[in-house]
Amino acid sequence: MARYTDLRPKGYIPRFADESVERRLSSVGAVEIQGTRWCGKSWTASAFAESMTRVDGDALLYENDPSLALIGARPHAIDEWQDVPAIWNRVRHAIDDAANEPGQFILTGSSSPSTEEERHSGAGRISRIRMRTMTLAERGLSTKAVSLRGLFDGRFEPAAADMDLAAYAEAICRGGWPALLDADLLSAQKTIDEYLDLLFEVSMRKLGKDPILSRRLAIALARNLGTSATLRTLSEDAAAGDKGPLEETVSSYLAAFSLNYFIDELPGWDAPVKARSRVRTRPKRYLDDPSLATSLLSLDPGRLLADGQTLGVLFGSLCYHDLAVYASLLPDAGPAPLRYYADADGLEVDLIIELRDGRWAAFEVKLGESKVDQAARNLLRLKAKVAANQAARNKEPEFMAVLVGNAPYARRRKEDDVYVIPLSTLTA
Repeated sequence: MARYTDLRPKGYIPRFADESVERRLSSVGAVEIQGTRWCGKSWTASAFAESMTRVDGDALLYENDPSLALIGARPHAIDEWQDVPAIWNRVRHAIDDAANEPGQFILTGSSSPSTEEERHSGAGRISRIRMRTMTLAERGLSTKAVSLRGLFDGRFEPAAADMDLAAYAEAICRGGWPALLDADLLSAQKTIDEYLDLLFEVSMRKLGKDPILSRRLAIALARNLGTSATLRTLSEDAAAGDKGPLEETVSSYLAAFSLNYFIDELPGWDAPVKARSRVRTRPKRYLDDPSLATSLLSLDPGRLLADGQTLGVLFGSLCYHDLAVYASLLPDAGPAPLRYYADADGLEVDLIIELRDGRWAAFEVKLGESKVDQAARNLLRLKAKVAANQAARNKEPEFMAVLVGNAPYARRRKEDDVYVIPLSTLTA
């Protein structure tokens, strides 16, 4: 159990990131919690802080004297520091002056500063933690009966699941935003719409990007969610009947979206460490929370349930989102443990977890039980290909699993040892 301070917000729901924040505060001078706006960074920072400065409340004051933002009992939280980029170097110098004493500052940032000149990386002084919106487990929608860490350790017990497709559709449309957990669905959706307005009209404009083109490209990303769509495809989808933006322009907008933690890229994978496909395979793209896609595509739970194909895509996005959080907490996880597999023979496997020591696991994502056999065959094909690859370091997966939505049980198939795991039973 994490040790919180008196600044912990009333009703604070523990987050998976808490463990990382507490651990790193004990070893480095400062921790920066990075992530999209409203994902809970400020609440988590205050839960571990003895004092707090909110930079966005009076940015002009701190621009005139950035050192004012550092005043307060330690650990001192500085919320939205990127609004006054000079604060970063002041924090770094303060850590140096204190002989790198651990646990001095907690920074939060929902975007990277548009100006990077003369800013030290903070290496060795400031540790970065990526926070995402809440997983099903954090929202109380998962039974937590199946542990990802347990699967890697060979521990598993069958368990019942009770979440149907209607519940998944609502969970996708509501999203994992902490402040919206108890809001009625319509209010939650309106708030997500407002988040997007803020992103396009304020955050992207600060980076010199046109709000209208930003929205068009965001809709194009939502239409191509979980695919490796080319820059040309995104340009054509964003054209709205006109000539599309240049590919270089699309690339710059994607970079700006990344600076605001709006999109994630899922890289390709192959078993050999030096395989070219690891760097040459086009990444798949996801939005930071699946609810952003439902807002951009004007979907509500009823409309989503009526469109099984779209529901399947967005369920896949939810699986990516939650697994990205759970995988990051594995003891041997590197900075990017989650990937996908695709080869010239047409075999594609949705998600791969690879740890630093070379252990790996493979996942297929299916909405319901009817496609489990097909998914298992894909996983077995991948297993056979890796086993036959002489350059592969670790030929055998630790386990293979099909993540499903509508299924009654988490179980292990006797015929091929493939796990069938409803997402609503999974946890870290």
